[in-house]
Amino acid sequence: MPTQKNDTAGGYQRQGSLEIDADLMVRLLRQMVLIRRFEEASAQMYGLRKIGGFCHLYIGQEAVAVGAIATLDLTKDYVLTAYRDHGHALACGMDPGVCMAELYGKITGCSRGKGGSMHLFDVAHHMYGGNGIVGGHIPVATGVGLKIRMKKEDGVVLCFFGDGAIHQGAFHESLNLAKVWKLPVVYICENNQYGMGTDYRRVSAVHDLSLHGVSYNIPGKQVDGMNVLAVYAAVHEAVARARQESEPTLLEAKTYRYKGHSMSDPGKYRTKEEVEEYRRQDPILILQRHMLEQRVGDEKLFNAIDEDVKQIVRDAITFAEQSPAPGLETIYEDIYA
Repeated sequence: MPTQKNDTAGGYQRQGSLEIDADLMVRLLRQMVLIRRFEEASAQMYGLRKIGGFCHLYIGQEAVAVGAIATLDLTKDYVLTAYRDHGHALACGMDPGVCMAELYGKITGCSRGKGGSMHLFDVAHHMYGGNGIVGGHIPVATGVGLKIRMKKEDGVVLCFFGDGAIHQGAFHESLNLAKVWKLPVVYICENNQYGMGTDYRRVSAVHDLSLHGVSYNIPGKQVDGMNVLAVYAAVHEAVARARQESEPTLLEAKTYRYKGHSMSDPGKYRTKEEVEEYRRQDPILILQRHMLEQRVGDEKLFNAIDEDVKQIVRDAITFAEQSPAPGLETIYEDIYA
């Protein structure tokens, strides 16, 4: 896994010239734990058939969404992602109850119960999906970047997608236009090693996916996607470049999902030894070890965060359980024609 040199002193984590203070580390940890516990509960509710349809969990990849989105000002910046979107929605600030209600298909969900797991959407927090078509949202994110440039706004777009989307034509067309038009978009490939059940190295002629930026004269960089502080530092730099120079960036976050591609995937294409090796690189444990080394927190703090988050998730489930289903009269609402 790619790593970045870190220096620690006095409650700070230094990533290059960037100092990350104790309060930010606690916030990043809390968000990752929230996503982990939310996803574990989602898996449980799916098993109980409270949640139906497709459901792609983010367990193991929490550092990417949390570290990246923490660099934004979501009053003016935007986030778009693919179908593995629960973590991004929560990192943007979506209410966990509203998120869980959407998974339940309830009217109180963020998409009024009509989108489900793959189509989370939150205008107030500038989270524009959750998109079910592989790579289909990359041109949309590019279009949001064009809107920012044409209106002379100060915003930046983060566009997340998986390694399987790299080979879609829409990805290449978008990067070309982003460079030609100088759009403030940071493209973040979450390389969790597998496109559904296929190792990405079997289908990609280039194994360092960040090198695709070279084709379009766009800065490209690999980052350790299991280290939230490394992600924060890399995206912080890319966001600053986008905001100040209107220059797009391609980042490849090397990460790993601990569960199957979706809830219906037993994941038999991976060995137990491989999964166990990556579990030793758990992004939550990595951050906790950093914090212990710097005396930013202790086990008492970690346990308190976990207990608080567990209650938030229990409340989210209660909210979803008690919310009504969409009424029959809503069947023709929220459609173009």
